[in-house]
Amino acid sequence: MIIGESGSGKTALIRCMVGLNEIDSGEVLFDDRNFYGLDFTGKKAIRKEIGMLFQGGALFDSKTVEENVVFPLSMFTDLSVSEKRDRANFCLQRVNLVNANNLFPSELSGGMKKRVAIARAIAVQPKYLFCDEPNSGLDPKTSIVIDSLIKEITEEYAITTVVITHDMNSVIEIGDHIMFIYKGSKWWEGGKDEILKSDNEEVQDFVYATKFMKDLRTKL
Repeated sequence: MIIGESGSGKTALIRCMVGLNEIDSGEVLFDDRNFYGLDFTGKKAIRKEIGMLFQGGALFDSKTVEENVVFPLSMFTDLSVSEKRDRANFCLQRVNLVNANNLFPSELSGGMKKRVAIARAIAVQPKYLFCDEPNSGLDPKTSIVIDSLIKEITEEYAITTVVITHDMNSVIEIGDHIMFIYKGSKWWEGGKDEILKSDNEEVQDFVYATKFMKDLRTKL
């Protein structure tokens, strides 16, 4: 989990990690492979291993649900049309979306859009899954569903998942290793038990900003 206030640099960081933004210095390593030291072919090979869940879902409005999920399969695989359809159906069933193949994004609820986006992100069976504010714009109940789904998929397929969020509920429910960014810099990192007891002032201000977390601190 990568957490921090709005404008702290979380999304910029994740965009650099997946190659959507260029970096000024440093390295981005995938299993000791420096992404920015590779040529086009080398970068494409790593991109095949990456699934991306964008903040707003980023579904193609002009494509159906099935066509959205098939899109990365057409870009990164040599599967036949029927094989791509079968894979899309499998992924949609995995995120509990049935009989939605021919719907368009405009016909979906916010939670359904996120589930389609997750199905698309896992379609190529990625080693790495990046999620930018997966609960953005969702009600609390739907947020819990999406959190649970991300956790289940991460464990089921042994994916390394990086989640950008400012939702401490998500951190507590599904967080493993946590990094806190403050004004563009890594300010703190550790486990979820450690963050609840951190004496770092900026971390405390962020973690215990909501009534839910204040109540939790009282119990601790």
